[in-house]
Amino acid sequence: MSTALPYWRLSGFYFFYFALLGTWVPYWSLYLKSLSFSSEEIGILTSLVMVTKILAPSLWGWLADSFGYRTRIIRAGAFMAMLAFTGAFLRSDFWWLAGIIITYSFFWNAVLAQFDVLTLSHLTGRYGRYSLIRVWGSIGFIVAVVGIGWWLDHHPIGQLLYLITILLSGIWLASLLVSEKPGGLRQDAQRQSLAGILRKPAVIAFFAVSFFLQLSHGPYYTFFSIYLESQSYTRTLIGGLWSLGVVAEVLLFLFMHRLLARCSLRSIVLWSLGLAALRWLLIAYFVEYPAILVLAQCLHAASFGSFHAAGIEVIRHWFTGHHGQGMALYSGLSFGLGGACGALLSGWAWDISAAQCFVAAAVAAGVAYLVAWRWFDVKVGQEPALGQ
Repeated sequence: MSTALPYWRLSGFYFFYFALLGTWVPYWSLYLKSLSFSSEEIGILTSLVMVTKILAPSLWGWLADSFGYRTRIIRAGAFMAMLAFTGAFLRSDFWWLAGIIITYSFFWNAVLAQFDVLTLSHLTGRYGRYSLIRVWGSIGFIVAVVGIGWWLDHHPIGQLLYLITILLSGIWLASLLVSEKPGGLRQDAQRQSLAGILRKPAVIAFFAVSFFLQLSHGPYYTFFSIYLESQSYTRTLIGGLWSLGVVAEVLLFLFMHRLLARCSLRSIVLWSLGLAALRWLLIAYFVEYPAILVLAQCLHAASFGSFHAAGIEVIRHWFTGHHGQGMALYSGLSFGLGGACGALLSGWAWDISAAQCFVAAAVAAGVAYLVAWRWFDVKVGQEPALGQ
């Protein structure tokens, strides 16, 4: 790493951001369950975070690309998210929490896509090294999911609200320590129109694949903890299984820049999708076998890690001059629209059959595989920047 690269300041932001995710995703549904919400209501409240991700990143991405206030947007978004979430301490009825989640996540979801662009601005000529910075987000996730799982085994679930507020404060403070590097992210002289980029069949296919892959994660992100708790797993063990998946992701990120240099993005995407489908089938049929769950969780390195790292490279390559909006579209259509649809559908179907929800997730990953196999291809694997 170059001495000019603010490695630890960039990494610190990812650490806190994904520590919050490692607190929210495994345990928020358990908090909602403690408030006696139904499965359908839990699915709706979980999906709201993803619904705001559909539009919020695109709005903030357009503002950042058009007016150049990317750092200000990141800092303002982090502060407003922290402020908005404090409303969760006041009441806990369904509609109040829905309003709090929409407001808080509208600002929180403005942050990550733009920080990814900020990070890439510091990585000129060695974009494949993004994963070595992003890996600290995975470490933050692990620390949070294990530590908070242990904490909630010994303290009331209501303390989750305080832990989330502390981590939101950490995100905001970390955002104050780093700024975008002017001219750092390559802009080609002949900047393509955004509409022209979006008309390309391979671009359309990539976003469709991203949508179906995140749709397949719906039962996992919404009900995996509840699923394990119903099988008599302790919250400490639940946290351990969540963190195991991210440990596998960490190991992958440490070597991802080499994988990007040696393999085509098409092959990385196809392997990621195929292993994602296998993962959901293992969870569906073997939840009572801890050893098989360990294997399934290790496949998180593929269902999220390798696909996301490849996706960042795809956006950097295709969206020249529109990186903020490209990241925002990727975030909104996959984690936003795909995640929201997955959460809503799983909330509706969960009480019918938990196992079949994960079978349906495998089918969605299979659809993503077929779309990618037929229409997705991008030839950037030989760019020198990937291997430097």
